[in-house]
Amino acid sequence: MPRIADIETGLYRIPLPVTLSDSTHGDMSAFELITCRVRDADGAEGIGYTYTVGRNGGAIADILKREIPPLVEGREADDTEALWHHVWWGLHYGGRGGPTVLALSALDIALWDLKARRANLPLYRLLGGFDARVPCYAGGIDLDLSVEALLKQTDGNLAKGFRAIKMKVGRPDLKSDVARVAAMRKHLGDGFPLMADANMKWTVEEAIRAARAFVPHDLTWLEEPIIPDDVAGHARIMQAGGVPIAAGENLRSLWEFKNYITAGAVSYPEPDVTNCGGVSAFMKIARLAEAFNLPVTSHGAHDITVHLLAACPNRSYLEAHGFGLDKYIEHPLVLEDGKALAPARPGHGIGFDWKGLAKLV
Repeated sequence: MPRIADIETGLYRIPLPVTLSDSTHGDMSAFELITCRVRDADGAEGIGYTYTVGRNGGAIADILKREIPPLVEGREADDTEALWHHVWWGLHYGGRGGPTVLALSALDIALWDLKARRANLPLYRLLGGFDARVPCYAGGIDLDLSVEALLKQTDGNLAKGFRAIKMKVGRPDLKSDVARVAAMRKHLGDGFPLMADANMKWTVEEAIRAARAFVPHDLTWLEEPIIPDDVAGHARIMQAGGVPIAAGENLRSLWEFKNYITAGAVSYPEPDVTNCGGVSAFMKIARLAEAFNLPVTSHGAHDITVHLLAACPNRSYLEAHGFGLDKYIEHPLVLEDGKALAPARPGHGIGFDWKGLAKLV
């Protein structure tokens, strides 16, 4: 069994074509990409990554460069479960969440990519395989767009092949949010999958009021209505709001998802493979959701996550994220009839343009 020889870390600032904003994170002109390349003693390589909305990337890269290598170098690369726990507990006292778990996520993704490449299998098949065609929605970061610009963006996504759309809500006045959701529903027509994302904007009472106002417009889900720390608040919104709730992009472990699910606080658990602990944790979260008869969705990193949902019988929608890497990877995500196709290439199949990224250091 191959042993880990070395780890190479990269930190890149990816400019966005236009400045984006949502209800809590402010203006975003760029995102940070933190890469992790794991090589084994035979010279095989696996690649992982995580990202931020513009800050803290240096802390994550430093953990990958300085803290993680002494914990994993010389250990057997195929032992993903043992490596995950060794790093989790090795960094637990000063970590447990935040930059530490994002760094662990990037490492774990790289290890699974390496394992799948050595097996000459696409990652989704190594994970069990269910269906390589995954329903996919376009996740717009569009809170400050006019209604006209919002509908124009939507038409662009429809032209690309998307058959489900998510929009932002959480403007200063609920009336404006409702008008925008109503305009989107009219534009898309009855029955077309439409999601709305509040990015943690509201109090519980505000969220209940908003959810009730959205009921006539048939949302597939309302996402992150309040802060992720308030499990009981999410349960109250579930009970009183009348709209399914998606949450989880800001949860950092299997155990946090367990608390949500057992409390009846989420309809669509929504892990992000780059910040929940990697492939190892994402798949456990998906299986936990399956045990409670819940559909699992995803946040971010669609080029990796398409493989994970392709291995889940309880998958719902893959998010095609606004922070895309299309310009810096060899094979961008492929859509067909509203579904993303998990690639048949070994591993996760992402080939980075390292020379292009080097210009962004």
